[in-house]
Amino acid sequence: MFINFIFNVSCDAAVPYQLYIQDPATEVLEWMINFHDLIMVDIIVIISIIMFLLYTLLSNSNHHKDSNKIFSHSTGLEVFWTVVPAVILISIAYPSFNLLYALDDLTDPAVTVKITGHQWYWSYEYNTSLTTRTNFDSYMVSTDDLKVGMLRLLEVDNRLILPVRTHIRLLITSADVLHSWAVPSFGIKVDACPGRLNQATLFIKRPGLYFGQCSEICGVNHGFMPIVVLAVSKDVFLRQAEIV
Repeated sequence: MFINFIFNVSCDAAVPYQLYIQDPATEVLEWMINFHDLIMVDIIVIISIIMFLLYTLLSNSNHHKDSNKIFSHSTGLEVFWTVVPAVILISIAYPSFNLLYALDDLTDPAVTVKITGHQWYWSYEYNTSLTTRTNFDSYMVSTDDLKVGMLRLLEVDNRLILPVRTHIRLLITSADVLHSWAVPSFGIKVDACPGRLNQATLFIKRPGLYFGQCSEICGVNHGFMPIVVLAVSKDVFLRQAEIV
């Protein structure tokens, strides 16, 4: 367990019995986590009020008589259950609109990557002349070919290398059936649809090795379409002679 813990802190991948979101590598995912925590607080408040009311009713033997006095024609109670839900909805709506706007950010990208889903592998294509290989396929490494330290069903033969702290545009499509390009640490999950070009923006804050998988049931080998993104510094990316 200790060895697994030491290994898992060096990469962004799912761990056994994981109950929470992976460490965010983008500001968008940080906002998603904050939004998630806000909604959880609201849910706790709502459930606490409901459980208190239920306990009050069940613990009072004269609850029918008292309920008529308290709940019938109670102006204060009607104001409460009208104003409080409205305040809760406003507290949820405001950050959700900001998050939706951030997800559709149209900042001019420095790098554009076209991602194409196939049965059952991914193809990547750069729009830049910074590398000698501008397009390549990424297949899952079979179990028999795994080396020490590789993650089963998550490692690929060609990793997608991207620079950190750079505005990146992802153009995602499919050549056959529906796929979905998803990397949890980025907070990105975009459908790859045949004949359609979906767009996503990406700004990676820290270097690292990020793992994802196709999250659309796209066929018999759906579970064998892993995604591996290696985020490096701008200097390393510029010196990259070949995507490996």
